[in-house]
Amino acid sequence: MIISTTETIPGKEIEEVKGISRGSTVRARNVGRDIFAGLKNIVGGEINEYTKLQAQSREQALQRMKEDAEKMGADAVVNVRFTTSMIMQGASEILAYGTAVKLK
Repeated sequence: MIISTTETIPGKEIEEVKGISRGSTVRARNVGRDIFAGLKNIVGGEINEYTKLQAQSREQALQRMKEDAEKMGADAVVNVRFTTSMIMQGASEILAYGTAVKLK
């Protein structure tokens, strides 16, 4: 499965557009991370626990988007984007989406 943030893939021709492929995950912070993050906020610097949580969330959303595209019979997803939104205090959604296509 080819994943691209561009509208086309160099050297490939899009034969058919299958539709919008999407994958999302909703993650919540946990108390242990929040305590450490609070301490880190006092002294400054990167909050590694949240960085790791966000990275894992992006990868899971991307994997789910690829699985959605495969179900449609696509072999690539172009124009891929990520977005995030807060669902409730301490929980947010990461959404990966793009156009599922079949290549020649």
